[in-house]
Amino acid sequence: MSENKKPLILITNDDGIYAKGINELIEGVRSLGEIVVIAPDGARSGMSSAITSLHPLRVNLIKEEKDLTLYSCTGTPVDCVKLGINEILDRKPDLVLSGINHGSNAAICVIYSGTIGAALEGCIFGIPSVGISLTDLSANADFSEAVKFGKLVAEKVLSEGLPQGICLNLNVPAIPQVNGLKICSQTKGYWAKEFQLAKDPSGKTVYWLTGEFLNEDPKNEHNDEWALSQGYASLVPLKIDMTAHSFLEKIKSWENS
Repeated sequence: MSENKKPLILITNDDGIYAKGINELIEGVRSLGEIVVIAPDGARSGMSSAITSLHPLRVNLIKEEKDLTLYSCTGTPVDCVKLGINEILDRKPDLVLSGINHGSNAAICVIYSGTIGAALEGCIFGIPSVGISLTDLSANADFSEAVKFGKLVAEKVLSEGLPQGICLNLNVPAIPQVNGLKICSQTKGYWAKEFQLAKDPSGKTVYWLTGEFLNEDPKNEHNDEWALSQGYASLVPLKIDMTAHSFLEKIKSWENS
């Protein structure tokens, strides 16, 4: 690793190191500092904050050039962040970027997303971290607007930092020209009709994950789903502390039951 004083940016994703989204992001932020990429060797979508504990991890050097080093990893997005910080990097990153994900990670998707899991992991280590997603699942999606807003947010975070325990979730609509950036809350909603039944070649029932997102607050102009529907990129601050502080005092009496 070089000893220059440029900001050190760790990049990962959950679609794999060869996905278009991560490679477009790499090129988009190369001017911001020294880039080290540690990403899964294949798709790891839906991994959330999963870690690998039942078998060893392997890391392979893919490319090394001035201010850009790429590694593939056999583990999850969170494994990639942990290995980077604990074993591979020679200093603490100034920024963790996770993405650009192929598909939205707005609303309740933050719970399931490997993209956001990696950003949260960077946040746990006290590193300003951003998850970036485009609302297009296709392998050859146009990431130009997502790269633009991802770089904008990365520059802001490098300049101003983030509070301890908070990371950012950026989602960008898949349209030719995004209207701008909206600071949002997470949309309240859930997934329903989540499985499609089918038969395997032997005639046994199998279940394919699918689903329909049910928005419980569709008219709220302050949430991420509304912003995306209106052609804006949404930026939601997320926190590590999941304590329901507003409810804490209400159950204090249980201690003496």
